[in-house]
Amino acid sequence: MSGTAGAKSAVEWLASVAPDPEACRWEWERNPLGVALLPAGRRWDVLIVSGELGYPTLDILTNCLDRPGPVLADFGESRIGWFVPPGTATRWLGTGIRCAGQGTWIVVPYPGRVTGGVRWLIPPDGSGTLTDPVILEMALHEAAARIAGEGGD
Repeated sequence: MSGTAGAKSAVEWLASVAPDPEACRWEWERNPLGVALLPAGRRWDVLIVSGELGYPTLDILTNCLDRPGPVLADFGESRIGWFVPPGTATRWLGTGIRCAGQGTWIVVPYPGRVTGGVRWLIPPDGSGTLTDPVILEMALHEAAARIAGEGGD
């Protein structure tokens, strides 16, 4: 899939969760900030972890998976958001992890556009690929263990 076709497909996939997908796409493409507020819980939930834990987790996942699902970083890169299957937020138990599911909204940057705020670490490809929460949980545990090991020297 080419970059332009992939970005268009990703935009369509993301905007499909908006109450009015066509209006969302139209405004999103013209928004100077390049962001949209989209509801979680329809096609995806988002698990949000600290950047301190999120970056090592991303390293682990990218070494063991061909391609994790979409991953966001906030403007200070102090938080990382993992797109996971809908319903995950209601079942997730974990200290220090925020869950965005049904009834919550997420600031999402336009795929392929650089914004001054939230950015994609792994952009959506439009196929609907999400990170498996079981694999994410194992990677989070591994990253936490590595962090704890580094602090114990």
